[in-house]
Order: sequence, then structure tokens, then C-alpha cells
Amino acid sequence: MALRRSPLDAAHRDLGAKMVAFGGWEMPVAYPSGTLVEHRTCRNGAVAFDVSHLGTVRVSGFGSFDRLQRTLTNDLGKITPGRAQYTHLLDEADGSVVDDLIVWWVALDDFHVMPNASNTERVLEALGGEDVTASRAIIALQGPDARRWLADIVPEAASVKRFGVKPFSWKGVMCLAAGTGYTGEEGVEIAVPAKAAPAFWEGVLDAGFLPAGLGARDTLRLEAGLPLHGHELGPGITPLQAGLGWVVAWNKGEFRGRAALENERRRGVDRELRGLTVDGRQPPRAGYPVMAGPELVGEVTSGNFSPTLGHGIALAFLPPHAREGQEVTIDARGQSLPARIVPTPFVRPNRSH
Repeated sequence: MALRRSPLDAAHRDLGAKMVAFGGWEMPVAYPSGTLVEHRTCRNGAVAFDVSHLGTVRVSGFGSFDRLQRTLTNDLGKITPGRAQYTHLLDEADGSVVDDLIVWWVALDDFHVMPNASNTERVLEALGGEDVTASRAIIALQGPDARRWLADIVPEAASVKRFGVKPFSWKGVMCLAAGTGYTGEEGVEIAVPAKAAPAFWEGVLDAGFLPAGLGARDTLRLEAGLPLHGHELGPGITPLQAGLGWVVAWNKGEFRGRAALENERRRGVDRELRGLTVDGRQPPRAGYPVMAGPELVGEVTSGNFSPTLGHGIALAFLPPHAREGQEVTIDARGQSLPARIVPTPFVRPNRSH
């Protein structure tokens, strides 16, 4: 099957981006500036990511609220129109995470549900609604300077609150801004109609934003300790194992996968997601075994070199009794990497600007 392309595909190629396949899309992994520069600019200035590969499933009309409440784990009753919420879609049988997603509550009976790229069809099947992914681009503006620089282009979008959702007009085109992101830094994500997206992207870069690819997005989210579907979330992995029990609203009534998840809560999880640091620049990689002495105790789910910290970091599922500060060893294809269990996030956002 042919890979899908973003409305900004031509712009990325003109900028010399290295394009890779990701979740059924061809997307920029890095620009000539390189992942390290893009990462550090997000931590200290602001960057622009094209995240149009994320899905948008529009659920609207009478009964939309109740449909989402019955299907997703979090409680939309905690928020109101004009807000966004992180939530999970669970497997009915075992309570594992089919997808983690953001819901943009745009208006009274109008919700934009944002799945991961490869899960849009699964979410559409569970929720109904309309797949409007092809109608728009999503541009994520992230970093401590993001709102200030965005204000030079469209002040209305820059003023959206954290986890707020706000429609705005740009050059006569209606767009949506949300105070969300996946980097651990302050930022805004903007849905722009596909035809207007290249011009908006050009305006963003003219305002000073550095284009950044999926490589930097991944190292940023890892430093922030944020889960990635297919690594820290997915088949066989529940919200409780991933340390995301706060996403589950036990007091709202029935939702898909509730019974299986209640069983796990009652008996207790047999593994928990934890952070690991290693000395030196060698990055731990997903799939590497984690050892406590001679005993295999877990497996790395995501790992990389941390540009901010200057050494390797990783997320791994470990036994519940594993404690912070405990020394373990990562088996890097026969080479032993000494590691230590640490709290996450590994890096906290830069609020100094």
C-alpha cells in the first residue's frame, strides 16, 4: 500500500528533510540542522513539527458525549467544551491499551478525537464518527518561546490555555488551536485546513520556528517520560502497568475494558513502567533485557541518548518491588550497561523564558 503524505510534504522536501515511513505515512525524521540541534532548540527556543500523520476522528451530533463516555477511560464530565483531555481506548477482553489519544472538545456536541497514526481505523470502528484526517494538517509548535513567537502570527491561537481548545481565523480560514503537545515543553498544536497549511507553515518558519522532525520529537518525549504507543502502550499493556491509572475514571460508570482492568487492579500489577539512566553516551535500545544480578527482571521499551543530560536514558517494565536508586544492568547485545532506576520525567520543562 502506498504511504500517505502530509499536506506539507512538498515543503519538507524543499527544506531538505530526510523522509521516512512512519505509521503508514511518509514523514520528516530530521532536517539538515540535525536531530540534536532540533531537540535543543525545542528545549531552549521553539520548533515546528508536522504531526499531520496523527488521525482526526470527528464525533458529533446528539449522543456524542455519551458515546465517548461509554467507550473511553477518562471522564469528559471533568472538563467542558473548549478543553482537551488525554484518554485511552481499551481492549474489552484484557484491558490493554488499543490506543492513547487526545480528545478536543470543540463545541457542545462536536469532538475531535486524535488517535495515533496507525490506529485511526480502530478508533473509528470503536467510536463511529467521521475520519477527517485528510482535510487538515496538524502543526505542533513547541518550546518555551512557542507562544511568544506564535503571537506574532496569530495572537488568538497563542493565547489558548494549556489543554484548552480554541477556534480562530487566519487570513479568512478557520483553524483550531489546542494547548497540547508531546515534548514536555509548553506549546500549541494547530489544525489548519489542508489547502492553507503550506502558507501557514511558511509563516511559522518566517516567525523564527525551526522545523523539527520525528527524531527530535521522540527524544523529547522520552526525556519527558511520555509513553509511545507500540512501546510503553499497546497489546498486553494496561494503563495501570504503564503508571497511567489517573487516566481511568472509576467513578463514571461503565466503559469499554472496565471489567478486565478492575480485575487487574484488584489482584495488583505484575510489572510497572520505570525510568533508567546509564553512564556514558551509549543508548539503551528497545528490547534490551534488564538484569538484577543474574536474574532477568524486565525489558527496555524505549531508550536513547539524552541530548539534554548527555547520557543514555530508557523506559522499561520492571517488577513492582523495584525501587528508585536500585542498580541494574542492561544487556546491550552482550555488553553490560550499568543502569540505575530513577523517577521520571528525566528532564523537566524549561520555564525560564
